[in-house]
Amino acid sequence: MKIVPTRLPGPVLVEIEPRADERGFFARTFCKEEFEAAGLEPAVDQCNLSFNHRRGTLRGMHLQVAPHPEAKLVRCTRGAIVDTVVDLREGSPTWLQHVQVTLTAEDRHAFYVPPYFAHGYQTLVDDTEVVYQVSGTYTPEAERGLRHDDPALGIEWPVEVGCISAKDASWPLLADAEASLRSGALAEGARA
Repeated sequence: MKIVPTRLPGPVLVEIEPRADERGFFARTFCKEEFEAAGLEPAVDQCNLSFNHRRGTLRGMHLQVAPHPEAKLVRCTRGAIVDTVVDLREGSPTWLQHVQVTLTAEDRHAFYVPPYFAHGYQTLVDDTEVVYQVSGTYTPEAERGLRHDDPALGIEWPVEVGCISAKDASWPLLADAEASLRSGALAEGARA
């Protein structure tokens, strides 16, 4: 397994290093010791599976705040996605900056999303499946989100949004959410 930094401190790409022979290959996709050594949250409390029928489906932008923050390890197991995170760590020098990575079933890479980063993805092909390892359990009262199309975030999605849930389409714009994000809603643990 190879941990590759992104341009933002925290989120990383986790590339597999396959060992191949006549049977196929074997590769490690997660290692608690290697995650800890890289300063990543190694806990896995929940695993989720998302199947998306259509290209252009968008899920996000989600996060959980204190006292229930969560890290995610996201892998595309069928199809392809563009995975996007926005830094919402209080006091971070990269506050509100985002980074995107493409994950495909063919490359088998994963994207590590630290706590206090809003997370979302868009499918690039029909019939796309995504698996998440999550460091905490879903806690509705700790859930927050941002609009995927907020001009203040400047996120460019690669294809037209063809399908999005009513909840994700109605997250507040940053101008309406920023006060609660900066006012301690993210708590001490979110400070960069």
